[in-house]
Amino acid sequence: MGQGEASARGTTMEGDCLSCIKYLMFVFNFLIFLGGSFLLGVGVWVLVDPTGFREIVAANPLLFTGIYIILGMGGMLFLLGFLGCCGAIRENKCLLLFFFMLILLIFLAELAAAILAFIFREHLTREYFTKELKSYYQGYNNKSDVFSSTWNAIMTTFECCGVNGPEDFKDSVFRQMDQTHVIPVACCKRTSQNGEVAYTNLEHCISGNMEFRKNKGCYSAVVDYFELYIYVAGALAIVVLTVELFAMIFAMCLFRGIQ
Repeated sequence: MGQGEASARGTTMEGDCLSCIKYLMFVFNFLIFLGGSFLLGVGVWVLVDPTGFREIVAANPLLFTGIYIILGMGGMLFLLGFLGCCGAIRENKCLLLFFFMLILLIFLAELAAAILAFIFREHLTREYFTKELKSYYQGYNNKSDVFSSTWNAIMTTFECCGVNGPEDFKDSVFRQMDQTHVIPVACCKRTSQNGEVAYTNLEHCISGNMEFRKNKGCYSAVVDYFELYIYVAGALAIVVLTVELFAMIFAMCLFRGIQ
């Protein structure tokens, strides 16, 4: 009788533990579902953003590809979160195993991306961008030049000039190609009247007059604009990786516990 009661108590505890794991896994997968929804929202926002950021994305094949990667990752996390929730509630071993394998692949891919970003971070310095700008920027002379079009969009959108400032165009390819322009047209201040955008004083601006040009560098302008988003994205990435790790652990525990 004593052994029977102990066995019953053990079975009850195992059932309670399994139930706890099931609902914890549901919560973690719901968080993954929300994370996927967030990434999908960010990707769609960038593509339809009315402020002009989509022009920068469209002009740069690397950024354009990155946005679709974000959309793909968001869609996959959205689907995985849904599958994980269904597998946990229904206690379906096939769904749980499928969920574990897919989320493991995503977890490893995200870790690899983070390691690559850390390794290549030196390519995001002021010096690197300044060198690239001096070597390849051609102004508005070549409309098919993706590099120049991207920089024109950046300088127009963020109201800035060059990487560090207008002085970056000194001794650059741009000055060699156009001796009459000290700075490109994209560096000139603009005003909006009755819904129409016009340059304040284009002639004086391209000759280098500080009053009519944008004097802030794009590196500082972009960092200032995205500073909060960078910290939020970093914190979110850590949270997502942690949630995915716990989701995998709970999936395996639930998989092994289902009779």
